[in-house]
Amino acid sequence: MQKKLLTVAVATALVAPCVSRAQGNVEVTGWITTALTRLSYSPSTAGVPGVTKWDVTQGGSVWGIRGRESLGGGLTAWFEISQNAPMEQSNSIASTEASRNAAVGIQGQWGNVFMGSWYTPWVDLDVLWNVGTVGIWGPVVSTIGRRETHGTAPNPNCNNSPGQSGGPAIPNTNATTLQPTCDAVEGGGGVGHPFWRRASQAVVFHSPVFADVQFKVLYQTNEGKATTALSADPSMWSTSLSWAGMGGRARIGAAFDSHREFTAPGKTDTGWAIKGGYHFGVVDVGLAYESMTYRALFSDCKAKQYAIALRIPVARGSIRAAYSKAKAIEGLFGVPHARPPGVLWGAQNCNTPGSDALGNVAGSTVPVAGNTGATQYNIGYQHDFSKRTDVGIGYAAIKNDPAAAFSWATLSPAPDGANGNQPFAGSDISMPFVSITHRF
Repeated sequence: MQKKLLTVAVATALVAPCVSRAQGNVEVTGWITTALTRLSYSPSTAGVPGVTKWDVTQGGSVWGIRGRESLGGGLTAWFEISQNAPMEQSNSIASTEASRNAAVGIQGQWGNVFMGSWYTPWVDLDVLWNVGTVGIWGPVVSTIGRRETHGTAPNPNCNNSPGQSGGPAIPNTNATTLQPTCDAVEGGGGVGHPFWRRASQAVVFHSPVFADVQFKVLYQTNEGKATTALSADPSMWSTSLSWAGMGGRARIGAAFDSHREFTAPGKTDTGWAIKGGYHFGVVDVGLAYESMTYRALFSDCKAKQYAIALRIPVARGSIRAAYSKAKAIEGLFGVPHARPPGVLWGAQNCNTPGSDALGNVAGSTVPVAGNTGATQYNIGYQHDFSKRTDVGIGYAAIKNDPAAAFSWATLSPAPDGANGNQPFAGSDISMPFVSITHRF
């Protein structure tokens, strides 16, 4: 449900008073999710003590505006601008304009074409299977697809690309030929372009649904192309084909992505996924499988994830549960390579947080090889007061391998009290929670 933009005061707050007065169908839209949690972190691999604490956790809340205008001849122009809605001051979620989906397009009987920043077709497949999440605590914000940092478009041409999961800023090609410092979007990532996240400077096409089948394709332009030494020409394609039949009871989709020169110059990362589900009447089941290959300078790094989700209707709500597994990355971990002179080790080699070129976690003797996976599970009950408002109660946990540091994307604060949601390597996370979600 959405509310009409009724007052000039609200319009002014949205920095769009002129548009809202001139176009009567502009709407305020979004959702607010928070949860009371009792977070428990186990001791890390490097010996950082564990901690248990309470938090009112913001859950990836979003707000924005959108509007539509009939152009005649079956054509409709539309736009959407959405951004994060931080629900607490002590977290690392910034309320930056257009930080979520933001685009403008034209839609007709032939389909929908638009430009801007938007979820990839790969991401859109999650609606087919992700039926087991209560509130926000589930697989798609923790283990499924989550092999990269939160950077939206890392660029090998930048010298401020941090290591995976927010490591120190380092030049990621040659110490004697430093690339320019880029903005936070292009310089804020590590390994690869995130398969799970939206793409910026993108052109997108969604076909009409024909015989319950829909095709989607997205191209992210090579805005970050550079001409300096050892430079990259980063761009990407994301595609999907999905089918939802039998009144939505049966769903299945496949995606294939090609991400050119994000992990390393001259290399193209690829990935494919199959996701879907079936509603048996008494239970709705969802399944997901993903496989990604990151082509680093010295070795390919392969990641695989899979998950199962369940939803059982009960009264005005449902019991929901999910289990997901991120397998240990296959690649050069633990294999000592000779470094060419001046070449620095970093995100391009798929190393995990705090690990060095030989795959050793800082402050410990645990090798990265075979220790980069994680298991996530959650179970709970969600009561639907209406189509807009629900309350959930449940339990969620992540068990990290000694060199892994998976978390839920909206979790905060960190174990040491700092902003952000990154645990220390090898630290397990668990929490009972009570969540509230309202959509508008």
